[in-house]
Amino acid sequence: MVRINIFEAPGLRMNDEAAQETAEAFVACTGMKYSFDWSAKLDKRKTIYAHAMEGNVLKAIELTNELASDLLQNNEDVLFDLLTLHFVELVRSRNCTGALEFAQKELTSYGNREQYIEKLQDVVTLLAYEEPEKSPVYEFLSMDHRQSVADKLNKLVLTHHQLPATSSLERLVQQVSVVRYCLKQDCGKDGWAPFSLTSFLKR
Repeated sequence: MVRINIFEAPGLRMNDEAAQETAEAFVACTGMKYSFDWSAKLDKRKTIYAHAMEGNVLKAIELTNELASDLLQNNEDVLFDLLTLHFVELVRSRNCTGALEFAQKELTSYGNREQYIEKLQDVVTLLAYEEPEKSPVYEFLSMDHRQSVADKLNKLVLTHHQLPATSSLERLVQQVSVVRYCLKQDCGKDGWAPFSLTSFLKR
């Protein structure tokens, strides 16, 4: 059996709207009844995820604490990633004074904890460069890093809701989408059209 990494194909990550549409289409087709309020639970995490992805880290932390006051306190690795991401966003905006003050207030306590020291040192190093985007640790300024942190927070919120990070249905649709994408790439304009579960169920 050939295994395909769904994250290697561009444009195939399923967002909240697509996930909700997929679930609703599947339920409508099968005649199943909702066992929980899918839309409400998606909306709670969607706003948090959006703020994290936009670099509004403190707002994402605030909303997560409103959702469950001890969620981040009990998951320090995710909290540390969020705090360092906010530091990075301050550096990105060239607010070096604000970044330094934030580090002294919120990150100092991590400086004597072995599991965080290396990353903390690398992140703080950004302050030493006039153009941090050209520094050896520029990857902390990348959108990939921001998305990685946002994904960790998103997974944490999903776990809190007792929902899987990726449903079986979503994984199936992603797999089919990737196969269709690969066929399209191989066959060119005469290849298969992108897969749509909604269109498929209307047949």
